[in-house]
Amino acid sequence: MFENLSDRLSKTLKSIRGQGRLSEENISQALREVRMALLEADVALPAVKEFIVQVKERAIGQEVSTSLTPGQALIKIVQSELEKLMGDVNEGLDLKAQPPAVILLAGLQGAGKTTTVAKLARLLQEREGKKVMVASADVYRPAAIEQLKVLANEVEANFFESDASQQPVKIAQNALEQARKQFMDVLIIDTAGRLHIDEEMMSEIQAIHKSVNPVETLFVVDSMTGQDAANTAKAFDDALPLSGVILTKTDGDARGGAALSVRQITNKPIKFLGVGEKVDALEPFHPDRVASRILGMGDTLTLIEDIERKTDKKKAQKLAKKINKGKGFDLEDFRDQLQQMSGMGGVASLMDKLPGMSNIPDKVKGQVDDKQFNQMEAMINSMTVKERRRPEMIKGSRKRRIVNGSGTTVQELNRMLKQFKQMQKMMKKMKGGKMAQMMRGLGGGGGGMPGMPNMGGMPKRF
Repeated sequence: MFENLSDRLSKTLKSIRGQGRLSEENISQALREVRMALLEADVALPAVKEFIVQVKERAIGQEVSTSLTPGQALIKIVQSELEKLMGDVNEGLDLKAQPPAVILLAGLQGAGKTTTVAKLARLLQEREGKKVMVASADVYRPAAIEQLKVLANEVEANFFESDASQQPVKIAQNALEQARKQFMDVLIIDTAGRLHIDEEMMSEIQAIHKSVNPVETLFVVDSMTGQDAANTAKAFDDALPLSGVILTKTDGDARGGAALSVRQITNKPIKFLGVGEKVDALEPFHPDRVASRILGMGDTLTLIEDIERKTDKKKAQKLAKKINKGKGFDLEDFRDQLQQMSGMGGVASLMDKLPGMSNIPDKVKGQVDDKQFNQMEAMINSMTVKERRRPEMIKGSRKRRIVNGSGTTVQELNRMLKQFKQMQKMMKKMKGGKMAQMMRGLGGGGGGMPGMPNMGGMPKRF
């Protein structure tokens, strides 16, 4: 996420980091580079102009000139102004209403509204303990209602049955009535998308809005459309009282123009980021954390929250006890670590949140992907229970059987076994409570992941 912008800004700011004194001339030179980086990231011109003016004003004033490390101070100003551009603080959903609180989702076709409905339902159920019902008022797209039904079942949300022969306004009204009868906390309504903004579409969604009076009206937009995302959100806001924006597909957005333009153009907060295809790939939008990622400083708070929420604490505590008792770390334990890493969004998601990743060459980053971890897991799954617990017996014909069963090569199996032995050695050093201490340091209270602090569980090529 924001890879191109992050690389460009990191290089620009790195050149001034160690300078003992900053003049108006070298500040202006650095900001010219920053301006070009933002424009190339497809950030809207009004947002770029405002950002540069604010940074320059603060940088040339006392804030930098009286600092012992003015280069570092300038970076802090850039970070602070990035946060301000995106909204300063996280603005969550306002669900303080007589239940059920209605959330209405709007947007263009292909933005990912239906998937976002399911992601949002899952997040509200898991993190806030809400009883959620979802309903589809999209009677135009083939199988849209069925798609939401399947997703609702996957996230274990209540689904309101509707069909394409009904009027969208009637569907919304009936869903609200049903949600009341079933004592739901939240009702999320999916609406039809269009390929472009038109009068008919706006009239329909305005009628739906009027009929259910939602507490949150969220515009779902594809972040990869750059500043166009902000302009489209502005057009919707003119027709509907939007309360916020959800940016989808940010995992594929290397530029970041939408995230940096939406707030300034619409004056509406970004509330969530869609960071992948899976139903758990929705993150609350924190401007400070995103600014930190953009400047290559990582996002350790979100990483710790992911570890805390997504790791299996019982398995982690069981492993800690096993290591403390002097019992060996085997391939079944290794597989558990791979699965937990996958559960946190895979390697790309973890790398995005680790500080200092912008300093690692692109060639090295490109060598690390989830495919390697999937292959490693497939190889372990192709072993017998005995082989997983006693890896030293894997030789000759056993190796051939394992690679045939996992669709890999003997070289890949040998490499995986070598990596496993390295991690096994590390685990031997974790006796006497060091394992639990390391996990507490990760913020997991016993639910951390061995190998994460120094990426010990990563493939050796990394």
